[in-house]
Amino acid sequence: MVNWSWTSALVGAAAAATTAALMSAKPKDPTFHLVSINITSFKLSAPFIDTEVILTVHVTNPNAVPIHYSSTEMSIFYVGTLLGSAKVSAGSQSPRSCQLLHLPARLKSVELAHHAVQLMADVKRREMRLDATVDIEGVARVVWWGHRFKVHVESHVTVDPVFLDVIEQENKADLELFVT
Repeated sequence: MVNWSWTSALVGAAAAATTAALMSAKPKDPTFHLVSINITSFKLSAPFIDTEVILTVHVTNPNAVPIHYSSTEMSIFYVGTLLGSAKVSAGSQSPRSCQLLHLPARLKSVELAHHAVQLMADVKRREMRLDATVDIEGVARVVWWGHRFKVHVESHVTVDPVFLDVIEQENKADLELFVT
């Protein structure tokens, strides 16, 4: 004869439902939005002056699980030429949350000098197009399971080259989740 326990049955059903919900929940791509660019200093790199800036980026984790990510670097391009990079420090983000990241970046003016004609035209129009790419890798924790992920982000940002105001932006993030 089998001993039947409603408590065990309910706990088992709840555990099965929770596991099924977590496993069937489709992960969503995080969102990124450049809020501001602030110049922090100029460094003389004779005969040019490199610029150090802080990029303030608003990041949203729309998923129901917390994420932990490793440090990486964002590459910043102007007219297809690598202009500089921004350091993304390792960190974490709670489920369904937003946070501001302050990314220090160094932009090399020697690279801008190679595109002087285009830069002058952009300054005259007060619109400069910058592109950025970054790959962020980390782990999303579901109970005691850790699932590795990789997010590839491509950003196309139009800024006012005089005041560094963000005019327009388009961001695309592709999330790849590893099940092993």
